[in-house]
Amino acid sequence: MITLRNALLGASMLVAAPVVGASGAGAQPVTGLYLGGAAGWNQPLDREHMDQRRAFGGAGAALNGRHKAQYDAGYVGLMSLGWGFGNGVRTEIEGNFRSNELNKLRGSGQPFSNIRGSQRSYGVMANAFYDLDFANFGLGTSIVQPYIGLGAGYVWDEFNKVNASSQSTGQRLNINDTGARFAYQGIIGAALPLTQFGVRGLSLTAEYRYLGTLEPRVNATAFSTNGTANRGKLEVENMNHSVLIGLRYAFNQAPPPPPPMAAPTQAPAPAAQPARTYLVFFDWDRADLTSRAREIITEAAQNSRRMQVTRIEVAGHSDRSGDAAYNQRLSQRRAEAVAGELVRGGVQRDQITVTAFGESRPLVPTADGVREPQNRRVEIVLR
Repeated sequence: MITLRNALLGASMLVAAPVVGASGAGAQPVTGLYLGGAAGWNQPLDREHMDQRRAFGGAGAALNGRHKAQYDAGYVGLMSLGWGFGNGVRTEIEGNFRSNELNKLRGSGQPFSNIRGSQRSYGVMANAFYDLDFANFGLGTSIVQPYIGLGAGYVWDEFNKVNASSQSTGQRLNINDTGARFAYQGIIGAALPLTQFGVRGLSLTAEYRYLGTLEPRVNATAFSTNGTANRGKLEVENMNHSVLIGLRYAFNQAPPPPPPMAAPTQAPAPAAQPARTYLVFFDWDRADLTSRAREIITEAAQNSRRMQVTRIEVAGHSDRSGDAAYNQRLSQRRAEAVAGELVRGGVQRDQITVTAFGESRPLVPTADGVREPQNRRVEIVLR
C-alpha cells in the first residue's frame, strides 16, 4: 500500500525532474479561460476512524464503540473550469468523484467478516493555484510548468451497501447512507505544454492531492442474530491521497509562430543593410509579453530572415523604481522572454546574444524611484 511519504516523494520527483536550460522554449503562464480533466489512483488513510455518535439499542449494543475501516486502493476523477490571470495565478471550480471498496472492518476491538460495500464521494471545490517560474530563481526556463494549489469546498460521502458480520457475536452491521461536510485539499503538480508538439493550447498534467473533510455523520443499522434491527449513527473520518494524470486546454493560447520563409532559389544575395532596432515595452514589474510585444518580436524575426543578419542582440532594461539588484534580474527575465519568443518565431538560438543592463541605461533619464514606461523595455538589434 502506498504511504503518504512515498506519494509525496513521487510527486516531488515528478515536479522537479523535467527542467531544461535557458535555451529551451519556456512554458508560458495560463491566460484566460481553461478546461481541465484528470483521473487516477485514490487511497483513503489506512485506518479510518468511525466513532459512535448515537448508540445502537437493544441487542445491537454489542456493536457499540469505535469502528475502524480499511479500504482497497480505488480511483478518482475530476473536471475543472478555470481562469488564468497571465501572471502565474489561476482560480477554478472543480467537480470530483472518488470510489474505494471496503477491505477490513473492526468494531469494539472485534474483527468483522463477510465484508462488502464501498465508500464513494462527490465534491465541489474552489481552488487557487500558483504556477512556478524557474526564471525567478535564476534557473533559466523550463518546458514544464510546476504548480502548487489549495482548495476548499463541500463533499458528499456515500457509504454504498456496506455490510459486515461480527465474528464474535454473529450480528450484522449495515451502512447505506450519505453525509456531507466541508472539505479542503492541497495540490502539487506539473503541466507539460503540448504546443511544442503541434497541439496548441493543450497541456498534459500530473499531480498529487491530499483531500480531507470534517467528519460526516451517517446512519447505521445493527441486526441481531434473530434479525432485530437496531439503529445508530457513526461519525466518519475521511482523508485521501490521490495521484492523477490529466489534460488541460487553454482557450486563449498564443498562436504558433509563422513558418520560416524559404529564400528564392535563384535570387541574388541581398545587399548588406544597416543595423535595425526594435523596442519591446513591458508593464511595471512584469516580464510577460503583451499582444503588441509579440507582434513586434514576430516582425523582428521575419526581418532577420530577409536581411543578411549575422547576429541578434537582445538587451533588457528597467526603470529606476525599486531595488537595483532586483531590477537587474527583472531586465534579465525580460530579455530571456523576448529571446524565447524570437526562437519560437524561427530564429536560431545561437544567433541571439542576451544581455541585461537593469536600470543603468535609461532611455529617458529620471530620478531614482521614478516609474518611466519607456525605460521598461527590451531592445532587439539586428546586425
